[in-house]
Amino acid sequence: MKRIHFLLAAIILLTGSLAAFTMHKNQEQEFISYTVDPAKQDLKLYWKNDQGNILKSIQNLKTFVESKDSALIFAMNAGMYKEDNTPLGLFIQHSKTLVPVNNAAGHGNFYLKPNGIFYITTDRKALVCKTENFTNTGNVAFATQSGPMLLIDGQIHPAFVKGSTNLNFRNGVGILPNGKALFAMSTREINFYDFAAYFQKSGCTNALYLDGFVSRTYLPEKRWIQTDGNFGAMIGVTEKMKKQ
Repeated sequence: MKRIHFLLAAIILLTGSLAAFTMHKNQEQEFISYTVDPAKQDLKLYWKNDQGNILKSIQNLKTFVESKDSALIFAMNAGMYKEDNTPLGLFIQHSKTLVPVNNAAGHGNFYLKPNGIFYITTDRKALVCKTENFTNTGNVAFATQSGPMLLIDGQIHPAFVKGSTNLNFRNGVGILPNGKALFAMSTREINFYDFAAYFQKSGCTNALYLDGFVSRTYLPEKRWIQTDGNFGAMIGVTEKMKKQ
């Protein structure tokens, strides 16, 4: 009898372990993600090159940073934009406000309030907040506005519906308790609720949706290389090239 109980316990333990492994493996397949430590890595937002031309694609961004003897480690589109590739909301680059905050009401994901702002301070901290809570006392180096918020103080946006059939490829950014920024893109079409839940399960408190159908990610270390696109702002992590 004891042997039967032992075998049953072993089977349950093994089944649970396999289930956990399967869930972890499936989650990795569903999302391509990259965690950035802004205190140690060169994390910036990009829009135009030095001649004032909009970069638009990840390939153009890659070429641009390489012209400055840097290597592109990670890149992703960084928020919604107009037909002329101008950011739809706030855009700050090198502490200069190039596009003001957009507080208008409207239709579409950007206007599903609360929307929010992802920003990097001059002392190299990454943050996400609701647009209404954003303040700039001169300490913001980079910022992009998008929407909707995915997580607000650890809670999923109240407008999201579990099991929704509103599916799309999506990318976003969340802030982890240790201050690092978690960037993620779904590798399949997914609804808002499940996308927000990914950031919630990862431990983020606040997270912001960046975009959907157009989402692209460049992450060579995970053999995920998408260099196309026709974007407004982009996020990039670079490191200085080693001299031969």
